Amino acid sequence: MEKLNLAIFISGRGSNMQALIGACMTPDFPARVAVVISNNPEAQGLNIAAAQEIPVATVNHKDYANKAEFENALQQVLSEYHIDLICLAGFMRLLSSEFIADWPNKIINIHPSLLPAYKGLDTHERVLADGASESGCSVHFVTSGMDEGPVILQKKVPVFPDDTVQMLTTRILEQEHIIYPLAVRFIAEGRIRTIDGKSEIQ
Repeated sequence: MEKLNLAIFISGRGSNMQALIGACMTPDFPARVAVVISNNPEAQGLNIAAAQEIPVATVNHKDYANKAEFENALQQVLSEYHIDLICLAGFMRLLSSEFIADWPNKIINIHPSLLPAYKGLDTHERVLADGASESGCSVHFVTSGMDEGPVILQKKVPVFPDDTVQMLTTRILEQEHIIYPLAVRFIAEGRIRTIDGKSEIQ
């Protein structure tokens, strides 16, 4: 079976990018990282990917007059590398509904909560402020609504009374690094069906 071509979008160090690269290096994994793209030319993840001989591209949003031009430049890179699936891994730019419509069920993201709870930013701070007993992470398809796309996989993580933001972040990140590659595997193997805005594993 031909491997799925992945583009990973990053803005920083890309720890989930590293987890995906590691998974793709195993011989039986049904996907390969074709390119890592960052809007931030200083992103540490670019150096990490390049050191592993993975093609990298910088598309700096500051170099373009508007979002449409920025996203057109992204599309050109995606076309050049014949991308099948886009994985967002700490990409700090919101994609337009027009861009997302060009990639239906072909953009995925990982979010550090059990969606639909705690969408958006400062997730762990809000979880701790609410005194929640559990949190977790979710891999989901990207739609025009922030963190609203169909959930592919989730993993619950306990929240302990003495947790700090850093402690909870670390515990959840460990699970992110497990379920993100697993979600990519399921997609590459054709095991994800999305019907009426809900995803299920076959």
